[in-house]
Amino acid sequence: MAVTLTIADLTDRFPDFRVAVLLCEGLAIPAIRPPALDALIAEREAAARAAYAGTDLAAIPGIAAWRAAYKGFGIKKTSYRCSVERLMKNALAERPLPAINAFVDAYNAASLAAVACVGADDGDKAQGPFAFRFAREGDTFIDMAAEAGEDPNDPPKDGEVVYAGAGHVLCRRWNWRQDARTIITPATQRAIVTVQTNGWGNVEAAAADTAALITRFCGGRVATAIADHGQPTVTVG
Repeated sequence: MAVTLTIADLTDRFPDFRVAVLLCEGLAIPAIRPPALDALIAEREAAARAAYAGTDLAAIPGIAAWRAAYKGFGIKKTSYRCSVERLMKNALAERPLPAINAFVDAYNAASLAAVACVGADDGDKAQGPFAFRFAREGDTFIDMAAEAGEDPNDPPKDGEVVYAGAGHVLCRRWNWRQDARTIITPATQRAIVTVQTNGWGNVEAAAADTAALITRFCGGRVATAIADHGQPTVTVG
């Protein structure tokens, strides 16, 4: 099954945005992080500390690029940070990356190493075509991190960059937080992954690393395509 993704809505304002879309099929996701993946993540956390210990987060090139992109659509609050900034902050503070499942843990390892934002959705629950675009009236979002007693319904604001499928927004504030309806679980057999850079970083290398870790720890097969300013719409699979 083919998947189409476009970034055409963003290329004029964010010409440096590049995204690899990975279609992963035939997955068998361990619910518990395998020891080999645990060791690999520890190595990458140590490498991040060796590279950036004592460096302000805002001075790390990959994070600085995303902070600038967030300001480009009006996000200034420090409570809204891209996904890889949260990973890097934990690694530098010697807080282990959270153990979720082998698939998510594997792409988090790739994200940390590349200082690139990586996210994924269950391919049997998320409906395409997919797009990085500006929010529209009627967009819906169910916050996966809503706490008990909080209303998880949290639609995006006007002008906000989102990642969306045909049915609903999959990720708010570009790559800040994912929707609860399409998260990856051990039952997931098909996934759509995005690897994102925005003015800094090697998206091809990050995507190759992500694919290699996914197939190593979750099996299956991965097909990849890259969208950018020159080719804003791609189909994979």
